[in-house]
Amino acid sequence: METIHLTYPLHIEREVPPVSLAIGYFDGVHLGHRSVIERARQIAGELGVSPAVMTFHPHPREVLGKASVSRYLTPLREKLLRFEELGVQRVYVMKFDRELASRTREEFIEEVLIPLKVRGVTVGFNFTFGRGAAGKAEDLNRLSDGRFQVEIVHPIASDGDFVSSTRLRQTLDEGDVEAAMKILGRPYSLRGEVVQGDQRGRTIGFPTANIRLEEPFIIPATGVYVVRVRREGDSKDLFGMMNIGYRPTFRDPDPVKTLEVHLFDLDENLYGDRLEVEFLHRLRGEQPFASVTALTEQLKSDERNSRAWLNRRNLC
Repeated sequence: METIHLTYPLHIEREVPPVSLAIGYFDGVHLGHRSVIERARQIAGELGVSPAVMTFHPHPREVLGKASVSRYLTPLREKLLRFEELGVQRVYVMKFDRELASRTREEFIEEVLIPLKVRGVTVGFNFTFGRGAAGKAEDLNRLSDGRFQVEIVHPIASDGDFVSSTRLRQTLDEGDVEAAMKILGRPYSLRGEVVQGDQRGRTIGFPTANIRLEEPFIIPATGVYVVRVRREGDSKDLFGMMNIGYRPTFRDPDPVKTLEVHLFDLDENLYGDRLEVEFLHRLRGEQPFASVTALTEQLKSDERNSRAWLNRRNLC
């Protein structure tokens, strides 16, 4: 997949192919986003041009001071990986800054889209563009003056509600990773490196890999989850349970949120490995226990419940 980073004003140093372009921020690359990208690919075939995606970085709301966006469903590197999985061959990563944000609707079309030889544009129903987000999806067709085809993709429903990044974040904040899976069309996942912890889990018979996130992923609610894990460079599926939280049983004077995964039937040194962790099911919320013994008994129960949940789905 070819990734081209752009800034405004554009400085295109080499010939670019005509494209059918899916445009959006695409945080999460959920089912709604995928439908926009897939429609752009279909139009590319109809027009005989290359399919492409344009995304923006950093988040427009952060640049415009409308929100503090410190964590993402798909940080940029993760988003690009998801695009590649969808078969996207060309991605334009447009730097979103105040210079770009100040362009009018007409300037965005004339000074960004037209130089990129856009022959088709596909957007979601709630797409906005131009200064003050004055441009709506419907304006693309009028302002294109017939120079490119415009397709507006309608929202997709899941469980009686529209699929959206906002709803996806809400499900993760609530720990409802199965609802998140329906919105995404895949399990929510994050990636990080295994680093050394305090090895308390090993002393009670539940050794864990402590995950340090390398990118600012949104972290699901505290609690214990059934997870599927893949090591970078290894396609084998591993299963286990992950605890997200502050380990209240140990009463640390300065508690820090940790991400710890206990992998079933694996006794290897994972330090330095990069893992992708997929969240399949939430077992319970985080809770303090009266003693380490009580915690250990609960972890044994969690493992039994995790294995039973996986077995019912023929996963493990």
